[in-house]
Amino acid sequence: MSEQTTAPYASQNRGRVRIPHLHQMKARGQKWAMLTAYDMYTAAIFEEAGIPVLLVGDSAGNNVFGYDSTLAVTADEMLPLVSAVSRATKRALIIADLPFGSYQGSPEQCFHTAVRFMKEGGAHAVKLEGGIEMLPQVEKLVAAGIPVMAHIGFTPQAEHQLGGYRIQGKGSDAQRLIDLGMAFERAGAFGLLIEMVPGEVASRITEAVGIPTVGIGAGNGCDAQVLVWQDMAGLRQGQLPRFVKQYADVRKVLNDAAQAFAKDVESGSFPGSEHTF
Repeated sequence: MSEQTTAPYASQNRGRVRIPHLHQMKARGQKWAMLTAYDMYTAAIFEEAGIPVLLVGDSAGNNVFGYDSTLAVTADEMLPLVSAVSRATKRALIIADLPFGSYQGSPEQCFHTAVRFMKEGGAHAVKLEGGIEMLPQVEKLVAAGIPVMAHIGFTPQAEHQLGGYRIQGKGSDAQRLIDLGMAFERAGAFGLLIEMVPGEVASRITEAVGIPTVGIGAGNGCDAQVLVWQDMAGLRQGQLPRFVKQYADVRKVLNDAAQAFAKDVESGSFPGSEHTF
C-alpha cells in the first residue's frame, strides 16, 4: 500500500472535505479520525495533521468553560468557538454540536438553532443527540439543506435520565439501537456518532447502515473514531475514560514551560538584552 493511500485523508485531499467524501471512504473501507476543536490554534494544527473532520462539541462545557457537564453550555457560548474553528481551517469539515435545550422543543426550534450555527458560526453540519423523538428534527433540517449527524448510544445531554455514564445497547437493547441507527439514516442523517456501546453492537450498526459511523467507546468496528482533544493529548487532569488513549502529555509540557518562564523572571534573566528594545 502506498504512502499516499495510508496518509490521513485531509493530507491527501487539498480541497474541502465534503460529506460525499466520507461516504466514499466508508464504501472503500477507509477509516478516518475526528477530533474536537474549540479554538483557532488547535483547529489549524489538527487540520495540518490531516484530521478530516473537526467537532466543535458541547464538551466545551467541561473542557473550555469549566462546567461539571455539557448541560450548562449555551448556543451563545458555543457560537464564538464554532466561528474560530471555521475561520482557522480551509479543508476540514466542521461539525457543530447543538447544545442541550436548543433543539429538543420542536423541529422549528431545532431549525432556527442550526441556522445560527451555519450562518453565524460557519459550521458545515450539525450534530444532535437523542432517540426516535428526534427524527422530526432531523427530517426538518435535512429538508432545509442542513447536514445532520445523529448521536446515539450514551447521550451525555440525557445523563440524568440514563442514570449517569452507563454503557448502552447491552443485551436486548442492542436491536433497539440498530433500528434507531437505521431510522436516522432513513430520516436523512449523513452519519452516526455511537458512544459507549459494546463493540459488537456498534459493528452491527455500522454494517446495517450505509452512512459513516463514528465511535467513541464503541470498539474498532466503526468507520471512524473521535476523541476529545484534551483527553487525547493529555491536557486534562484526573482519571480518563477507559476508551481514551493518551498520545501526548501536553499538560506536562505547558507546566514545564510555565515554570521555566517564572524562574527566568524571578532570576532576572528574562527579558535579556536580546528581548529589549
